[in-house]
Amino acid sequence: MRGRGIATINFAVHRYLRASSSLAGSSGRVSSTIVDFSGGSSIVKDDRDGAYGHNFKNMKSDRKLFGIAAGAFSASFAFSSMSAALAKERVVPERMPEEVILYQYEACPFCNKVKAFLDYHDVPYRVVEVNPVGKKELKWSEYKKLPVLVVDGEQLNDSTAIITSLNSRLGAPPMSEEQRKEEDQWRRWVDDHLVHLLSPNIYRSTSEALEAFDYIAENGNFSTTERFTAKYVGAAAMYFISKRLKKKHNITDERAALYEAAETWMTALGGRRFLGGEKPNLADLAVFGVLRPIRHLRAGEDMVKNTNIGGWYKNMEEAVGPSSRLPSNFQMAEMGKPVQSTVTS
Repeated sequence: MRGRGIATINFAVHRYLRASSSLAGSSGRVSSTIVDFSGGSSIVKDDRDGAYGHNFKNMKSDRKLFGIAAGAFSASFAFSSMSAALAKERVVPERMPEEVILYQYEACPFCNKVKAFLDYHDVPYRVVEVNPVGKKELKWSEYKKLPVLVVDGEQLNDSTAIITSLNSRLGAPPMSEEQRKEEDQWRRWVDDHLVHLLSPNIYRSTSEALEAFDYIAENGNFSTTERFTAKYVGAAAMYFISKRLKKKHNITDERAALYEAAETWMTALGGRRFLGGEKPNLADLAVFGVLRPIRHLRAGEDMVKNTNIGGWYKNMEEAVGPSSRLPSNFQMAEMGKPVQSTVTS
């Protein structure tokens, strides 16, 4: 019960801070990149405590102004909460996990699939960024591939299996057999086809490879020396590896293949807002998850400009909403918050 209470408080505080961030004019989101071994959204910690405190102190000097402002704040907060509720598919409290920890590479497409699911369902989760050199953060686990998700102490492996398990635990919406087959078909398409088009497009040229590794080096779990190596050696290595992957998967023109995949997905929608109808299903979340990291890279910009996927992608951004990622242990320590233990060997 105590753990459930802590989770509920953490969840409430997290949602309040998110709403406050929106009212302050910040979306609280940041784009990221993707590589073959890692990708997704991240969270930016904005310290606005001083600004909020200053504003409220000034309001106290004028009761009338404070009353008007408070009324406006309440109305805005209610509207913001209502809008978010309409977009996200929230979990009933009794099904909400107490602690969710994602072990990931920041640029991993498979990790991003899991994050898209968690964000859409508004499940608070903490991230452990794994150092690819040695993977010491996973020393407690025999399974060394990423992502690894730990839900209330239970380890889940493989992005598709993780999402299937979580979807069942959180209360999967009812669907017909035909809908389930369609969803499964396009989830397999993401894993077997779409994801293999990403690296050849991201690392198509040396300049595009460096663009991607600029983000990876800054946001991955690297030492200073490893960061330099990751950016320049990593970019060069992935440039050549992407050429091998292109040949392995029989890709002649990587951009044309990416555009074709985007149009194939749009054809599958058949004019629907989402493959799931009025709400995204697991296939929508999988496609969005692997594409989100590349959206603002050159490959993603070209894809949106040269295909019809932009409208669906925008609808998905609105439906998934802000990240439900919690501050890291380091950020919590900086804020003077108690740090709860995670998984140990």
